[in-house]
Amino acid sequence: MALGYKARRRWSLVILLIGLPLYVVAAVTIVGRFDRPSMIVELAIHVGLGILWALPFRFIFRGVGQADPEEQADRDQR
Repeated sequence: MALGYKARRRWSLVILLIGLPLYVVAAVTIVGRFDRPSMIVELAIHVGLGILWALPFRFIFRGVGQADPEEQADRDQR
């Protein structure tokens, strides 16, 4: 079942406020366990991990910044 607009909006807040900080801590901890690579390699790792976390949640974040489509449909019917 597809998530509605309000559910996607709530889940996006949960992901951004709880999941993202946990992911950042985990990524820094994992990278810190190895010998520190050069600055360019470390930057590439963090940029790659920064993009990688959002890929599974693309469907949740898509369209959340726009107006509620159900509310807009109600306005159009009036």
